[in-house]
Amino acid sequence: MSAEAADREAATSSRPCTPPQTSWFEFVLEESLLEQHLQKPSPDPPPVQLIVQFLEQASKPSVNEQNQVQPPPDNKRNRILKLLALKVAAHLKWDLDVLEKSLSVPVLNMLLNELLCISKVPPGTKHVDVDLSSLPPTTAMAILLYNRWAIRTIVQSSFPVKQVKPGPPQLNVMNQMQQEKELTENILKVLKEQAADSILVLEGALKLNKDLYVHTIRTLDLLAMEPGMVNGETESSTAGLKISAEEIQCQVCYDLGAIYFQQGSTNTAVHEKAKEKFFKTKELIAKNGSSSLHFTIDEERLAGYCQACEVLTSSSDDASQQATPYSQIHSCMKSGNYQDLVKIFLEDNLTLSLPEQFRQSVLRELFQKAQQGNDALDEVCFKVCVCNTVCDVLQGRTIDIQFCQLFLKPSKEKIDFLLEVCSGSINLENASETLKRKMAAFLKNLCLGMEDLQFVFMISSHELFIKLLKDDERKLLIDQMRKRSPRVNLCTKPVTSFYDIPASASVNIGQLEHQLILSVDPWRIRQILIELHGMTSERQFWTISNKWEVPNVYGSVILGIKDSLTRDLVYILMAKGLHCCAIKDFVHAKQLFAACLELVTEFSPKLRQVMLNEMLLLDIYTHEAGAGVSGERPPSDLISRVRGYLEMRVPDIPLRQVIAEECVAFLLNWCENEYLTMQVPLPLVQTNPYVKLGQLLAATCKELPGPKESRRTAKDLWEVVVQICSVSNQHKRGNDGRVSLIKHRESTLGIMYRYVFVKLFLKIEPLVLTTILSLFVKLHNVREDIVNDIAAEHISIWPSSIPNLQSVDFEAVAVTVKELVSYALTINANNHFWLIIQADIYFATNQYSAALHYYLQAGAVCSDFFNKVVPPDVYTDQVIKRMIKCCSLLNCHTQVAILCQFLREVDYKTAFKALQEQNSHDAMDSYYEYIWDVTILEYLTYLHHKRGETDKRQIAIKAIGQTELNASNPEEVLQLAAQRRKKKFLQAMAKLYF
Repeated sequence: MSAEAADREAATSSRPCTPPQTSWFEFVLEESLLEQHLQKPSPDPPPVQLIVQFLEQASKPSVNEQNQVQPPPDNKRNRILKLLALKVAAHLKWDLDVLEKSLSVPVLNMLLNELLCISKVPPGTKHVDVDLSSLPPTTAMAILLYNRWAIRTIVQSSFPVKQVKPGPPQLNVMNQMQQEKELTENILKVLKEQAADSILVLEGALKLNKDLYVHTIRTLDLLAMEPGMVNGETESSTAGLKISAEEIQCQVCYDLGAIYFQQGSTNTAVHEKAKEKFFKTKELIAKNGSSSLHFTIDEERLAGYCQACEVLTSSSDDASQQATPYSQIHSCMKSGNYQDLVKIFLEDNLTLSLPEQFRQSVLRELFQKAQQGNDALDEVCFKVCVCNTVCDVLQGRTIDIQFCQLFLKPSKEKIDFLLEVCSGSINLENASETLKRKMAAFLKNLCLGMEDLQFVFMISSHELFIKLLKDDERKLLIDQMRKRSPRVNLCTKPVTSFYDIPASASVNIGQLEHQLILSVDPWRIRQILIELHGMTSERQFWTISNKWEVPNVYGSVILGIKDSLTRDLVYILMAKGLHCCAIKDFVHAKQLFAACLELVTEFSPKLRQVMLNEMLLLDIYTHEAGAGVSGERPPSDLISRVRGYLEMRVPDIPLRQVIAEECVAFLLNWCENEYLTMQVPLPLVQTNPYVKLGQLLAATCKELPGPKESRRTAKDLWEVVVQICSVSNQHKRGNDGRVSLIKHRESTLGIMYRYVFVKLFLKIEPLVLTTILSLFVKLHNVREDIVNDIAAEHISIWPSSIPNLQSVDFEAVAVTVKELVSYALTINANNHFWLIIQADIYFATNQYSAALHYYLQAGAVCSDFFNKVVPPDVYTDQVIKRMIKCCSLLNCHTQVAILCQFLREVDYKTAFKALQEQNSHDAMDSYYEYIWDVTILEYLTYLHHKRGETDKRQIAIKAIGQTELNASNPEEVLQLAAQRRKKKFLQAMAKLYF
C-alpha cells in the first residue's frame, strides 16, 4: 500500500462517515465513497444527479488575478470529478435510455466526450475515418456509443416538445435556461452536420461480427492509475462489460432505422432503408429474446415503426401489400377510394385489429378534409364514425360525442347504414353473451333517444334487434317509450303510434318489408308478397322503396294489371332486375328477369315481349362485360336475336330507346357491316333512324380509305349529320311589328336529336368512332378559319362545303367534338391522332399550355418517349408551327427558336426574332445544347457579343464548337446529331409540360 493510500485509510477510520462540517459532495470526492453510495437500494442523490454535479464542478471556469475568466483548469481535482462522472455512467451500464431521460444534451455531450478521451480516441479525429475492427474493444464501443447518441439526439429533436409552464420569473434562472438552450442548439447544429458521418460509422459497425466491451468502474480505475501499473489489461479483449455482437447489431439497427425514418419525410426512398433496419431489429429480438438484450428496446414503438414503414413503402408483392389493413387504409385515403375504406373499417369490427387511436386519427383526417370544403366527405365521415362507435360499444368504451352530434338529425339512410354495421360487426352464432348484451343495450338506448317513431320502428323491427332482445324486453321498451315525456311542443297534435297496432303484426309486416327490400331471390320475393297480402290488402307494396324504378313506358302497362299481388310481383321483379343490371350484377338480374318472364307469359303477350327485349339487352351487357372484353366474338344466336329485335314488327309493344341504341352499337362493334349494308330490310332503314345511321356508318367504314368514286356513302352520312346539327329558323312578329328570328337548338329536321346521336357513339368501337370524329372535325373546320383548323384522320373523304352554312349550329358541333374526343381518349389514351385533335381543340380555344401538353404526348406515345423518330405524319409542319405559336405566347422564346429547326425548311426569321426577346420565361442559355443549326448558333454568338453577355456567348461558342456539328461531316453524322438533340429537347419539354 502506498503512503498516500495509507494516510487516506487512517484518516477515514478516525472520523465519522458523514461529517456535518463538509458537504456530502466534497466528502465523496475526498474519501472515494462513491461505490458504497451507488450500492444503496435508493441512493440519494440519485446516480444521474451525481453525474450532473460532478461535471458541473469540473467545468466551472476559473478567475485569474486580473479577475479574468479562464477555462476550467486541467488539474487533478477536475480529472477526478470527470472520472467519478464516468464511473456513475458505468454503474448505469451506459444505458442511453436512462441517461437521455435525466441528462440534458450539453451534459451528456460532455460525458460522452470524456468517455472518448479516456478511451484513447485522438481528439479531432473523424470517426468515419477510423477502422473499428482495428481498435481495442472498449475504444470501438466508446465511438459507437457517441455516434448512437448523436443519431438518437437528432431524431429526438424532431419530435414536438410539450412546453413546461414557467413559474415566477427569476432573472438568474432565466439567464441559465437561455444559456442552456443556446448551447443545446449549437450542439444539435454540429450533430446534424456530422449526421452523415455518424450514419456511416453505425453502418460500418453492422459489419463487425465480434463482441465488444464497455468500460466498468474497475476498468476506469485501471485507466486512472499510473501507466506503468495498468499492465495493458484495458487494452485486452476481456476488460470491461461484454456486449455481444447480436446485441450491438440489434441496437444499431434500431437507431439507424429511426434516423432513416426521420429523413424519409423529405426523401421517401429512405423509408425502404428504415423498413429494412426495423425488420432486422425485429428478427434479432425474436431470435435472442428481448430479456437477453443488454440495451432495452421499446417494442411497442418498434411495432409502430414497422407498421408505418409497411404503409409508406410500396411492396412488389401485391399479396403482402394487402396483408395489413394499415396499407389498405393508406392506399384508400391517398386515392380517394372511400367506399373501400368504409368496408375495411366494417370488416375490422369483427377482427378488432386496428387500435382505437388509429381509427380516431383517420376520422379526424376525414373531418379536416370535409371542413376544407369537400362536402362529399360528410357521408364518409358519418359512416366511419358509425363503424368506430359500434367498435367502441363492443369493446365496452363510451360512445364518442361526434356520433351523438352526427345523429342529432337521423334519416332513413343513416338508420339503414347503422343497422348494417351492427349486423356486420357481430356473429350471433359465435358471439359471447356479453357482446350480445352490449349490442342490445346500444340499440335499446338508441330507440329511447329518438323522437321520430318511424325510425324507432325501423330499428325495433330489424332482424338483429328481434334476435338480441327477448319478447319481454321488447314489451318493456314499448312501455318505456309510451311513458316517457314528449319532447315536442304541447300545442301540437299527438302522433298516432304504431303501438296501437298489435305488436306481433306490426313487427312481422315491418320485418317482411325489410326482407322484401333486401332480397334478390325471385321465389323468396314471391313468398314474402304472398305473406304480406295475407296480412293486409290495403297496401301497395311496390311503393315501399323509392329505389324501385321502372321506365314510364313499362309502368303504365304493369300498373294496369288488376290483381294487386301480381302487379306488385311483376313491378318489383322488373325494378330489381333493372337495378341489378345497372350495377352489373348480371347473374341476379337474369334470375329476376327469367322469373318475371315466366310470370307474365301466362296472361300478357305484351309484357312477355317486353321481358324478352330486356333479356336481350341484358345478354348484350353480359357479353360486353365478359367475353367481349378479351375480343371474343358473340355467339351467333345473340347476333340473330339482335337482328330480330331490329326487324320486329309487333304493334303496341312499349319499346325503350336504349335497346335500339345498344343493338345498333353491338352490330357496329362486332363489324356486322355485311348485314347493315346489304341484308337489312329497306323498310327498316326507312323507319328506324338507328338502323339508317348504322347502315351509313358501316358502309363508310367498309370503304375506308377508298377511291374518290366510292365515297357516295360518306356524302350521304355527311348530309344526315349536317341535318342533325342544323337549327330550324322561325320568324315571329313582335308587338312592335318587327319580325324577329328564332333559332331552335334541337332541330326536328334530322332523323334524331343531337344528344341521342352523341349518346349512341359513346358506345362504339374505335374505327367507327374515328370515322364519326373525323366527320365532326371536318364540319367544325368548314366555318372556322385556317388558324383554328383541326386535323383528323380520314378527313379528306368528307365534302368541303355546306350549301346552307347559317343553318348549322356550330356551337353544338364544337361541343360534340369535345365530347367525342374526351370519350375516345378514355378508350385509348395512346392514340396519337386523337391526342392531336385534343391539342388542336385547346389551341383553338387559346389554352396554349394544355395544347403543348397534348402535342408532346402525341409525339411521346408513337416514339417510345422520343427515343425513336416521331413519324412525320404526326409532327407535321402545321403541328410544329402551332407548337411554336404556343411557346411564343407563353413567352418561352428559346423554345421557339429550337422548334423552328424542326420545320422542313428552318424558319430563321421567326427564330432570330424570338432570340432577340430578352424577357423569356424558359431556361434560355441552358437550352443551347439542343440547337444543331449552326446559323442559329452563330446568330446567338453575335447577339450575346453585341449585348456584352460574355458568359452566354461562351456557352453558344461551346455549342457551336462541337465536332459533330462541323459542316464538313457526312450527312448521316449531321442527321444523327440533329436527331439526338431533338430527342433530348422533346424529353425536356415533356418533363416540363406533363
